[in-house]
Amino acid sequence: MLGQLPDITDPNVLVGAAKGDDAGVYRISDELAVVLSVDFFTPIVDDPYQFGAIAAANSLSDIWAMGGRAVVSLNIAALPDKPEMRPVVSRIFQGGIDKMQEAGVPIIGGHTIKDAEPKFGYFVMGLIHPDHLLDNSKAKDGDSLVVTKKIGTGIVSTGIKRSMCSKEVEEEVSRSMAGLNKQTAEIMMHVGVSTATDITGFGLMGHLTEVLEASGLRARIKAESVPYFDEAIKLAKDNVAPGGSIGNMRTYSRHAGFTDDVEDHLKLLLNDAQTSGGLLIFVPSDKRAALMERLGSEGIDSAHIGEVTKEKVTEDGRLLHVEP
Repeated sequence: MLGQLPDITDPNVLVGAAKGDDAGVYRISDELAVVLSVDFFTPIVDDPYQFGAIAAANSLSDIWAMGGRAVVSLNIAALPDKPEMRPVVSRIFQGGIDKMQEAGVPIIGGHTIKDAEPKFGYFVMGLIHPDHLLDNSKAKDGDSLVVTKKIGTGIVSTGIKRSMCSKEVEEEVSRSMAGLNKQTAEIMMHVGVSTATDITGFGLMGHLTEVLEASGLRARIKAESVPYFDEAIKLAKDNVAPGGSIGNMRTYSRHAGFTDDVEDHLKLLLNDAQTSGGLLIFVPSDKRAALMERLGSEGIDSAHIGEVTKEKVTEDGRLLHVEP
C-alpha cells in the first residue's frame, strides 16, 4: 500500500514511508524536527482497561525509538454503539488516558467512528533535534545488539484467544506490553547509542533486518540469548502463532542464514509479531556495559544478543547469521 505513495520531494522530510522506519520526521528548523506516528489495533487481551493502556504504550514507543520526546497525542477509535458496550468502552478509554498521563503526554482530541469490532489507538507527535535522530540508517560496524522486554507477545496473545493460557500468563504479558519504553529511551540517549528501533509487528528479525538493510551492514545473533516468555516457548513448540508471525517467517527468513542446530521454534519466536515490544538498541561495544548496567539499576531487563559487522556473515551473503 505504501508503495503507491508518490515520491517525496520536500527536503524537510527527513524520514518518510520509503525508509520503513518507526516514525516519520519533518524538519521545522535547523534545530527542531517533529516526529510523527500513528497506530491502532483490535483487542489483544480480554481486559478492556489493559487494552487501552497497551494501545497507548504501543503508540508512544515509535517516538522514543527515534530518539524523540513525545509531547502530544490524538485518540483514534472505532467502537460498537451499543448501550451494553458503554462500560467496556469507558474502561478502554480510561486505560489509554492513565497510560498517557503516566508518560506525561496530553491527549488533545481525536476521532471516533462506529464499528462492530473495537479498534483503538493514538496518533503521537514528538520533538527532536535533527542531528540527534536515530533512524534506521545509523547502525555502525561493531555495534552490540541489546534488547529490552521479552519476546513472544504475539504467540502468547494467540494462545490467550484459544484459551490455552492461564490468567497469570495473561497478566504477565499484559504488564510487559503496557510498560512504557520512555525510561529506556532516556537512558540510551544519555549513554549514547548509534540507533534503535522498537520491536513490533515485523518481529525481532524483521526490524533488525530493516536497520541492517538501511545501514548497509550485517549481523550475528545468538537465538538462545534472546529473552522469551516461558509460555511463548511452550506454545511455539506446538506451532501456535498468529498469521503475522507466520508471514514474517516467509518474508524475513530469506535474509537469514540459520545454523543447522537452531531449532524451529526459535526461528518462529525470532519472527513473532510483537505488540508494544521492547527496544532493539544498536550501541557501540565500548558502551554496552554502561548501557546495560544503567538499565538494570532502573529495574529494566536487557539482553546482549549479538553484534553488527560490515563483513559477510554467511556464504550466500545474507544479512543475518543466526546460531543457537
